[in-house]
Amino acid sequence: MDNDFLQFLKELPSNNNREWFTENKKRYQESVQKPFEELVFEIIQKLDVLMPGVKEQSPKDSVFRIYRDVRFSKDKSPYKNHVSALISPGGKKDKTTPGMYLEVSAEGIRIYSGSHMLEKEQLKAVRDKIVREPNRFKELKSKKDFKEAFGEILGEKNKKLAPEYSAIQNDIPEIANKSFYYGVKLPASEILNTDFPETALATMKIAKGMNDFLEEALSGK
Repeated sequence: MDNDFLQFLKELPSNNNREWFTENKKRYQESVQKPFEELVFEIIQKLDVLMPGVKEQSPKDSVFRIYRDVRFSKDKSPYKNHVSALISPGGKKDKTTPGMYLEVSAEGIRIYSGSHMLEKEQLKAVRDKIVREPNRFKELKSKKDFKEAFGEILGEKNKKLAPEYSAIQNDIPEIANKSFYYGVKLPASEILNTDFPETALATMKIAKGMNDFLEEALSGK
């Protein structure tokens, strides 16, 4: 991966139209698409120690298309201003099993994990797990490395909760969350470092305790 990876992403927002992209498509394929897929492959190999089975996923199973779905959007820009991937044993369509979401733009890098877009029964399973093991949940979210890396658990919240959940809301406000995700933001230039896959692995090691908690909940444990 060379400097043109970021240069392309810097130029894209002000040239987000089909004519420019078509003229630069070969450049996109050679400077962005291929190097990003190669990077995702390297990260998949590293993450297999934390996510057994993830090696079965190819970069194409993980990397999102750069083309935007503009059918229901006021913004008709045809392309995303970033490249992204969701590395998970279930591939990019599995947003509930805690995997690693990687997004790179000219503005910076995002590495996120956790459970997103939970179905009704999945959300109930996570909340019930928190009710059963409140002290473990609080310990995991309060661990020094977790707090320093991620800060807090993010996610849109329900305004009203069932009594069994609202009873602990003051002590554990995350019980109201509809998603449970957390992540770090890094300078865009770090994507060019040859040891970036190690950075990704280190981040996911910090997330492992909370990820295990969520995975247990989703599997009925």
